[in-house]
Amino acid sequence: MKAPHRRAGALLLLAPAATLHAAEPTGDATTDHLLAPVVITSVAPSSPLTLETDPGEPRQPVPASDAADYLKTIPGFSAVRSGGSNGDPVLRGQFGSRLNLLVDGGEMIGACPNRMDAPSSYIAPETYDRLTVIKGPQSVQWGPTGSAGTVLFEREPLYFSTAHQSLNAAFLAGSHGRRDQVLDATLGDRPGYLRFSGNHGEADDYRDGHGERVPSSWEKWNADVSAGWTPTPDALIELRAGRGDGEARYAGRGMDGSQFDRESLGLRWRFGALGEVLERIEGQVYYNYADHVMDNYSLRTPSGTGMMAGPMAANVDRRTLGARLKGTWLWQGTELVAGVDAQTSTHRERSAMGVDAYHAEPWTKDAEFQRHGAFAELTRHLNGPARLIAGARLDHHTVEDHRATLGGGMGMPMANPTAGDERRDTLPSGFLRYERDLPARGATLYAGLGHAQRFPDYWELFSPDAGPAASANAFDGVEPEKTTQLDLGAQYRSDALDAWVSAYVGRIEDYILFRYQDGMMGATSQADNVDARIMGGELGATWRFADHWSADASLAYARGDNRDDGEPLPQIPPLESRLGLNYQRGDWSAAALARLVDGQHRIDAGNGTVVGRDLGDSGGFATLALNGAWRVNRSLRLSAGVDNLFDRAYAEHLNLAGNAGFGFPGDERINEPGRTVWARMDLTF
Repeated sequence: MKAPHRRAGALLLLAPAATLHAAEPTGDATTDHLLAPVVITSVAPSSPLTLETDPGEPRQPVPASDAADYLKTIPGFSAVRSGGSNGDPVLRGQFGSRLNLLVDGGEMIGACPNRMDAPSSYIAPETYDRLTVIKGPQSVQWGPTGSAGTVLFEREPLYFSTAHQSLNAAFLAGSHGRRDQVLDATLGDRPGYLRFSGNHGEADDYRDGHGERVPSSWEKWNADVSAGWTPTPDALIELRAGRGDGEARYAGRGMDGSQFDRESLGLRWRFGALGEVLERIEGQVYYNYADHVMDNYSLRTPSGTGMMAGPMAANVDRRTLGARLKGTWLWQGTELVAGVDAQTSTHRERSAMGVDAYHAEPWTKDAEFQRHGAFAELTRHLNGPARLIAGARLDHHTVEDHRATLGGGMGMPMANPTAGDERRDTLPSGFLRYERDLPARGATLYAGLGHAQRFPDYWELFSPDAGPAASANAFDGVEPEKTTQLDLGAQYRSDALDAWVSAYVGRIEDYILFRYQDGMMGATSQADNVDARIMGGELGATWRFADHWSADASLAYARGDNRDDGEPLPQIPPLESRLGLNYQRGDWSAAALARLVDGQHRIDAGNGTVVGRDLGDSGGFATLALNGAWRVNRSLRLSAGVDNLFDRAYAEHLNLAGNAGFGFPGDERINEPGRTVWARMDLTF
């Protein structure tokens, strides 16, 4: 790993914040609750379609290297795996911009044409206070409606009535050279606060259940600081800035990621208690920049023949600016949230043969996106314990193709027939949902109908080698997706039992499918539009069957069908179940977690997404994990565990094929880590 300068930068940023523990906590800090000595193995929905959790708590399987690693532990989520880090999250078999992923209200968009740096790869979950998941097209507040769902990683604004100093730190060590450090430090008083959040993590290549080494090493660091002014509990102005970097090598790619440079800057404000009807006004502006380098020499020895034998590198970046303004009005059992948002995003690239030769090449802008949207979401409390929630939004999209040529590399560049062309679309989305509480039975029922029209993203317009039949290219021919989905479900809570179930069925017109064709020059891709049908659901329960004992279980199923070709939709995860047994008494806890995954035989071999394609049938597998935790005192908590206890050799269905540069057959999935032992220490001052 070549990151001494990155680690030094992270430690320099950590140093000022680390001195905060020297002061004794005063004011509000004395009311902090004791940390529960529990390793989280399951999360129940907090409301019919919404799940909320604290991503900073110890969790198994651990550790999560990025957002995709964390999300795939939640029922309904999976990930396209590529080795040790930087997978791509999938919700209910839906991928990419079908999943609306926001960080503190803004989008951190990756730059790699093959999503080596998916948006989730820039997120360190443990540095955030809250993770919220909204399933299905059932909210319009967070930019273009995510047809699969919306994921929010957020840091909460703070308010202190008296002087406050606090420091939370976590240290983790595990098998395969895993080492993590996380720090969250806050200094505050009535006028405002200063907060620092940072992390550093690294891992070596892991070994699978057969003892074979899998190229998968990685290293990352992030540092974020925020300064808030809070003259009253209802007023906030916060400025925040962040930086991060990393590197990762991949058994399933021809290049590795030698740089994942991130820059973030944002300003948000919120003013409440403004009148009898106007509850609050809030807004934000944000800037996110990703500068990504991929090469075949920093983390591996170049291999290949002819022109492919020497060192190669590519540098891509994505600059995104956005803003949001919304207000909340309350009157007579009705809540209205309405506002506007906008975003502009520019993508550039440069590449070269030879070590670091790309630095001498000029940047070339290939794509520029702009979007303006308006939304309104209304909640009406009906007579009795029932609610009607409705939302609508309208988005105007503009994208310009700046590519002068297409192709390159081993092929001859050709003139781009859409050079300088511009696409414009105005797309509506909306939903209507009915919820009803049954207080006597401790249950809530819901049914929601949502419709989302999704403009093709960068990877669907600019990455494919070809577009639909009779089109000049993907930019010219790929149509927006139109998803109409019915969501149904129920939630039940009692002293002994919590249970929930959610189901969905949907139709997608102009579903964007990638078709792959292998040839002498490698695989080529064609983006196409087909009509599709999706269905599935998740269910789960937690049963507290005795003093100190509880059991939990969950099940997730997804199905997709290509209605045009009569084939299954590709890249759909298999049936998956999780079973847990938990014991907690006083300052001690212990738990066991079994993961059972069925084989997947509903495939469309050779077709998929910009990241991956169906490689063939996959087999089922089962793994077992154990953990324990001990709260030593108010300030110290220890936890430890073992994942894949029986050292099983297995591979996830959603996976990249092995790369020949590391000696893997081109149709072989990458195995997951074998037995992994870890230990973590949490400190609170």
